Amino acid sequence: MRVLIVDDESSVRFLLRRVFEGAGYDVVEAHHGAAALARVADDYPDVVVTDMMMPVMGGAELIAHLRADPGTASIPIVVVTAELAFASHVADAVLPKPLKVGELLEAVRSLAGSEG
Repeated sequence: MRVLIVDDESSVRFLLRRVFEGAGYDVVEAHHGAAALARVADDYPDVVVTDMMMPVMGGAELIAHLRADPGTASIPIVVVTAELAFASHVADAVLPKPLKVGELLEAVRSLAGSEG
C-alpha cells in the first residue's frame, strides 16, 4: 500500500516516512500541495497524509483539488495538524499535533481497508 506524505517540514516527512516504512508501507513525499498533486499523477496513493499549513499550496487547497477530480475524489485523506478546527470538515480523519504514531497508523489502516 502506498502513502503520500505532504508536509513542508523535512523532519516531519522523515519521521512519517520511517513510521510508515517500518509498518510495511510504500511512501512517497511532497513538500507542499502543488507538489503533492504532481506526485498523485505519477504515484497514485492509497492514502494521503497531509499537514494544513504549508507554503505554495496548503492542505485545504490540496484536499479541494483532490475531491474535485473524479479520479482522486475517493482517496482517503488524513490531516495531521495543530489547527484542528480548519481540517475537521474536509478530511476523512484529523489527528492533532503532537502526533501519536499508533493513532496515525490505525487511521491509515482503517481508511485504506488494509493491515499495511
